[in-house]
Amino acid sequence: RRRAATPWARGLLAVAAGLGLLYAVLRVPVRLRDGLAAVTMFLSTLTPKFYFALTVTSSFISGLIFVFEWWHFRKYGTSFIEQVSVSHLRPLIGGAESSPPAPAAFSAGENETSRQNMPECKVWRNPLNLFRGAEYSRYMWVTGKEPLTYYDMNLSAQDHQTFFTCDTDALRPSDTVMQKAWRERNPQARIKAAYQALELNNDCATAYVLLAEEEATTIVDAEKYFKQALKAGEMIYRKSQNCHSQSPQHEAQLRRDTNVLVYVKRRLAMCARKLGRIREAVKMMRDLMKEFPLLSMLNIHENLLEALLELQAYADVQAVLAKYDDISLPKSAAICYTAALLKARAVSERFSPETASKRGLSTAEINAVEAIHRAVEFNPHVPKYLLEMKSLVLPPEHILKRGDSEAVAYAFFHLQHWKRIEGALNLLHCTWEGTFRMIPYPLEKGHLFYPYPSCTETADRELLPTFHEVSVYPQKELPFFIHFTAGLCSFSAMLALLTHQFPELMVIFAKA
Repeated sequence: RRRAATPWARGLLAVAAGLGLLYAVLRVPVRLRDGLAAVTMFLSTLTPKFYFALTVTSSFISGLIFVFEWWHFRKYGTSFIEQVSVSHLRPLIGGAESSPPAPAAFSAGENETSRQNMPECKVWRNPLNLFRGAEYSRYMWVTGKEPLTYYDMNLSAQDHQTFFTCDTDALRPSDTVMQKAWRERNPQARIKAAYQALELNNDCATAYVLLAEEEATTIVDAEKYFKQALKAGEMIYRKSQNCHSQSPQHEAQLRRDTNVLVYVKRRLAMCARKLGRIREAVKMMRDLMKEFPLLSMLNIHENLLEALLELQAYADVQAVLAKYDDISLPKSAAICYTAALLKARAVSERFSPETASKRGLSTAEINAVEAIHRAVEFNPHVPKYLLEMKSLVLPPEHILKRGDSEAVAYAFFHLQHWKRIEGALNLLHCTWEGTFRMIPYPLEKGHLFYPYPSCTETADRELLPTFHEVSVYPQKELPFFIHFTAGLCSFSAMLALLTHQFPELMVIFAKA
């Protein structure tokens, strides 16, 4: 060590080290040649039985992996290999995936109450349904496609007979004619019967309703008919009020006249909304809800929410939500997604996935993500329409809650409200798929709501036109590793079969 302290000794040691390194580098090709020669000698001594045993063993092992992957996917809704790689390997490599925190569980009372109050696959009247003559018929004239199915129109005919007829119709000839008109399948026959009813009684409110819905080709014309229906309906309603306590028949007549009056006022408010008189429409809806508070099942508040969003009166929207987003009331896509939109509005403008993955989510961002997860679990079809990953069609006259028909109806009217709030769609895009990772086998068992109904696909196919591709859930694409292990298992099994049938040829192929 003392000799190495001199400069001459240090130089000599450096030269020696360099020569050693050069010798090692020069020896690498020799070692590689020796290794290749040993491998070649080893392969030349292998028999066909070894290759057959090797392929059979690899096929068996890959088959076991495939069976385990399939079982894990069926039980947990994700690939085991993919889950391990994302959870354990990616952080070691340096890429961290920011998965939003699981939303706080809502009260069990909401689960149980919803489960009891919501019959499976009950079809509801679309609160924002379009006008047949002024909107659906115009679409058919332009495209040549029928936007309404026979099943949907048949449900509407049943609604009309329930709301607009009663046992006392035989006492008034015009009502008798209209009772037959609502049963007619041919639109022209219904319109002709409405005119016959008006000839018998110029104050037949239901005849004006039918003409407004089916004969009017513009919203302006429909509004004129509805104003005439309102004038006639109010007069008949006052008469029914005065004598409704005389007999059960008069009570039924008052109920029918109330239904007609509420329907006409609601449609007039919708006409005002479509013609741009939004504040007038909001006032009409509020007055209607105040005058007939017991008719909440008609979901007039959903019309009010949409009009208030158009006015950008977000404080008023929150007030309506506070009243109707209640445990005891059935939920809807309009309620859940509007609540998510309001919470997203508070953070969406400054939200960035990269920033959130580094610093974590703030309290407001967590609330927004939870609201989006809640909405997506209620109706998983909506995000693809809001993100324009799927094309829209005209909404049907009836919808299935949590189904594709409800998603079409919601997105058709509310897409513009999401676009108006900067960053809201970006936040939805970044977070909505996280819902399916949190629910045990997406939407089959439920997390915040009752389990997803299994009959929605069948009902949606009857409600939506044939040219629309119905969205189906719960449906999850098979993960990549299930495809990979299935292919590996099949390939190794095929090799084992070929080795068994053509051992000499497969040995030559393997050595080559």
